[in-house]
Amino acid sequence: MSGLAARRCSRHDLREAVCRCPGCTLFFCRECVTEHDGRLLCPACLAKGSASQSTKAGGITRRALEWTAPLAGLALAWILFYYAGWIVSRFPAQVHTQERVR
Repeated sequence: MSGLAARRCSRHDLREAVCRCPGCTLFFCRECVTEHDGRLLCPACLAKGSASQSTKAGGITRRALEWTAPLAGLALAWILFYYAGWIVSRFPAQVHTQERVR
């Protein structure tokens, strides 16, 4: 009897194992495994894989925001101060040199 045929499913004691999950290295029956990207995975490893893929996609977005958000803030502050200075420079000269009267 081969080694795999003697194994039993990790979830169902009465069923024989048909494969070993490459993620967790446990043995499972036909009902417990799902083919994904050419590999047979158990539900737990399949869930971990899909969660890590969504995290990787979010990681790229997060890294892009880590660089663009400060640059956008700096550009916005520069534009704001530029136009504030432009508006102040348009005031008449007397406003800049006039002393306060009490």
